[in-house]
Amino acid sequence: MSCQVPKTARLEIKFVAKESEVDTLRQWLKLHTACFYTPFPERWVNNIYFDTYDYFAYSENLSGVSSRTKVRYRWYGLSTYPQSGTLEIKCKRNCFGWKLRFHAKSSPATDTSSWREICKRLSQQLEPEAKLWLDKNPQPVMLNRYFREYYVTRDNKIRVTIDTHQNVFDQRYKSRPNVKHAANLPKTLVLEIKFDRHDRDLASQIVQGLPLRLSRNSKYMIAVQSLVGV
Repeated sequence: MSCQVPKTARLEIKFVAKESEVDTLRQWLKLHTACFYTPFPERWVNNIYFDTYDYFAYSENLSGVSSRTKVRYRWYGLSTYPQSGTLEIKCKRNCFGWKLRFHAKSSPATDTSSWREICKRLSQQLEPEAKLWLDKNPQPVMLNRYFREYYVTRDNKIRVTIDTHQNVFDQRYKSRPNVKHAANLPKTLVLEIKFDRHDRDLASQIVQGLPLRLSRNSKYMIAVQSLVGV
């Protein structure tokens, strides 16, 4: 990945707490002087994370490498089988985050598709750059899904998401998608705050009084740890 952070990259801060605290968090947002509103309805977010066979992306996160990437295929809705969606290359450099997005117009899977068939159909829809990312990260490691709520300040400068009802399905060594046997995960919520670099001071003011503990959180890392038992 290039070390050059694009001007469109946003700063990201994540908080984690017990899922039982979600009502407290919603109330805090509702009463905040920044006047948060919901720009569009909540929805289910589904991701398949791809990695190398030696878990290079996971190792980068675990060791805290400042410049790293993750490859995932994302779609929205109730279906746990891959639908029309987007291959995303999630890039991270220190606190800055940005994505490369490559859209797939049609579903790469049915409920009888193998992973080999899914990856082939997905690759056929992607442009050359996206195919290279998929070729370098050929192993479906896990599928995760969660329920996401969206909030934004009245001035549209600070965006907040709340993720609850997280589920993780191990895909390692599976010839077909595993969407029935979920791994054991702690019941947590993840709050993510995103903002442009010039709005750093505003974001700092907004999080004052946040009733959650600041914690480094990667859904991918937590999910893989739950699968490999570390």
